[in-house]
Amino acid sequence: MLSTQIKPVHSKGRLLYLERKKKEAQLAEKLAQQKVEATSQGASTSNKSTELDVWFDGLNICSIYNYSNCICFFQTSLIPLIPKTRDVFVYRAYIALKKYGVVINEIHGASPQELQPLKMLAEYFSQPSKREAIVLKLDQQISGNIDVNNYLFLLVAATIYYNESSFETALKVLHQSDNLECRALMLQTQLKMDRVDLAKKELKTMQEIDDDAILTQLASAWVNLTTGGDKLQDAYYTFQELADKNAATALLLNGQATCCIGQGKYEEAESALQDALEKDSNNTDTLVNLVVMSQLSSKAPEVSNRYLSQLIDSAPDHPFVKEFQVKEKDFDMLAKQYTVPS
Repeated sequence: MLSTQIKPVHSKGRLLYLERKKKEAQLAEKLAQQKVEATSQGASTSNKSTELDVWFDGLNICSIYNYSNCICFFQTSLIPLIPKTRDVFVYRAYIALKKYGVVINEIHGASPQELQPLKMLAEYFSQPSKREAIVLKLDQQISGNIDVNNYLFLLVAATIYYNESSFETALKVLHQSDNLECRALMLQTQLKMDRVDLAKKELKTMQEIDDDAILTQLASAWVNLTTGGDKLQDAYYTFQELADKNAATALLLNGQATCCIGQGKYEEAESALQDALEKDSNNTDTLVNLVVMSQLSSKAPEVSNRYLSQLIDSAPDHPFVKEFQVKEKDFDMLAKQYTVPS
């Protein structure tokens, strides 16, 4: 049922991108294995295309942050993938769902080398006391020769540097790859650095690689959202179209809500955010947007405080929480200077 929800578009750009992705994900090994099986079983070459469609379906599901469905999709698919290809998607989904223990316990020394970066990422997120050591180890790894075809390592390394606010280092790692996910993370990093000019150039690169890919469409929406003004409506339509064609995930609903907030459409924003909250009650983007939207729409203080308390409880290390706590301390310090003596 899930495989019918997302229909990959086989444009010329998609076919070219497919060839690169086969190499990067080591699909050559998988296809060679299936060729032997097809010879003995009399299977047609169309089975290969069917399997690649399943692979793209899984990538698309992950691209819109539909992680629970991603796990279910690969565990129930009737078309087999080689284990390490399947496991890359499944373990990434578990990390996104904060099920770090699954990844740490299942990836061990004998596991495929391609999966090892995912264990490092799970340890980074789940064990704050080890983060400094993990970053130092990563510094040593990137100082040597990096296999630019190992896109998963590049993504993990850049994700860690991004979370460390080492944006320049993240870009240094990513720029070596033509992988679409790496380019998308580059674009996100550039937007985080307020370099919309660079992000627009990166978007053009992504469109040349595969204009039809969900990641490219999302990147376009992110750039338009950051640009603001008339582009907010364009971004809204992109998020809406992706939701209609695939699934209305928290990512897409938050994108729509942010566009509405930028246009002063607070009722529409609240509706989208409530839908997102129903899908994931602890989604940090949803809670942050609800805090902001509650303030802008002049709701009662307790409404905003309720969402803020939930955010602090579920994600105490979130940048929004840390910045709020710093501002709160600054305010208290300033307030003491104006205390009226009794």
